[in-house]
Amino acid sequence: MPKICRSFARMLQQWIIRILLWPFSILYGLGATLHEKLYRWGLLKAVSFNLPVISVGNLTVGGAGKSPHIEYLVRLLKEHLEVGVLSRGYHRKSVGFKEVLPQMSVEESGDEPLQFKRKFPDVLVAVSESRSLGVPRMLMKRDDLQVVLLDDAFQHRAIQPGLNILLTEHDHPFTRDLLLPAGRLREWPSAYRRADIIVVTKCPADPAEVQREALLREIAPLPHQRVYFSYYQYRQPYYLLDNRYVTTLEDDWEVLLISAIANVDYLTQYLKQQVGYIKIMEFEDHRYFSKSDISNLKLTFDNMEAQKKIILTTEKDATRLDQHRQFFTEHRLPVFVLPVEVRFHFEDAGAPSFDDDVKNFLLNFKA
Repeated sequence: MPKICRSFARMLQQWIIRILLWPFSILYGLGATLHEKLYRWGLLKAVSFNLPVISVGNLTVGGAGKSPHIEYLVRLLKEHLEVGVLSRGYHRKSVGFKEVLPQMSVEESGDEPLQFKRKFPDVLVAVSESRSLGVPRMLMKRDDLQVVLLDDAFQHRAIQPGLNILLTEHDHPFTRDLLLPAGRLREWPSAYRRADIIVVTKCPADPAEVQREALLREIAPLPHQRVYFSYYQYRQPYYLLDNRYVTTLEDDWEVLLISAIANVDYLTQYLKQQVGYIKIMEFEDHRYFSKSDISNLKLTFDNMEAQKKIILTTEKDATRLDQHRQFFTEHRLPVFVLPVEVRFHFEDAGAPSFDDDVKNFLLNFKA
């Protein structure tokens, strides 16, 4: 079957599935509408705190880049303020409030909170199913805390953040999506109105390729909302077992990418420009890699015939691969981790910047 026909068949299949699931999305949407009304009518109330709270989240299920943007804010603020990060700790096997420590297992803390703590050991990182209870517990742990970053909290209304940052992907904006389960939206698209700042994430690294004006018209920001465009800058991969050892990707290398994140498309686009060949072992988001997964990883890597080859993974996946350190050591597998940092487009001299908006919020905050 020609490639065009296969693509059309896949697209047709996806739309048929969406049509079949749409009645369930309507029911889901009714629940989301009722939840919104309860807050609007005052039957449910959001709590606020006498310190600045910044929420970073999205309207869709996963993949918008919350973790790198939380890390961007930590780097921006930690030299000047005592910063705390509060996450639900999705997919962890523990319950209740926990302060995350670097030596914890990923089962105790969840992958993203452990990633934050290991990268920023001096920053208070905590997990709690209830964010409204989690913030007071953080203040009990560190009474000099000056700002709290809420990870993935846009749709969690129990806390009223002082600054609400909404992320949406450049290639998959919330304006083109459908409610669960037909699509990936957790709320109606109109919920974007609660945002103070909207960040279009995972843009092309070349600003000329960013469809800025078209996306601005599509998002239609309200007068009080600022829209920014961010992209990823990948750093040199480091060795999973000892981050002092780094390497540089070369165009004659073969890479085996093992990943359990929501979307690897942006990453693979980058890698195609850096290396000669990519083979992907892709799993569902937040997967705890089993011994069988790791054995298959070794078998797949051994069957790659190139002389120059490595195994590559993301920082989030590395927290879950870390429990297999002994296996990697025994079999001398070259597992490297690809770090990433957020950068912003279109911040010319004199133009408003994302950093300025965050700093102005903090400077003008009144308890």
